[in-house]
Amino acid sequence: QVQLVESGGGLVQAGESLRLSCAASGSIFSRNVMGWYRQAPGKQRELVASITSLGNTKNYADSVKGRFTISRDNAKNTVYLQMNSLKIGDTGVYYCNAVYNQYVWGQGTQVTVSS
Repeated sequence: QVQLVESGGGLVQAGESLRLSCAASGSIFSRNVMGWYRQAPGKQRELVASITSLGNTKNYADSVKGRFTISRDNAKNTVYLQMNSLKIGDTGVYYCNAVYNQYVWGQGTQVTVSS
């Protein structure tokens, strides 16, 4: 069973940056398309960025395009999300998971952006 542990969240001001990390146990991680999801208060969880197994294709939600960058290090079983120019609307709990055949969700990491 793959376990996902997200970290790197925090309280920042609008315009600042954060880098999230997601460590996964299990070798199967490297074969999967991975994504970062966000759940804002009172809203459904949404996919904000995804990356293919070899990292050669990345996709982003329109709301984060140009500001967020997803990357992965398969040797470390880790996925990253670099978030720049953060906005108040980016506030939420961030999770990583496979895009297809999802694993059990981790605890997520809270990102709070203040004005």
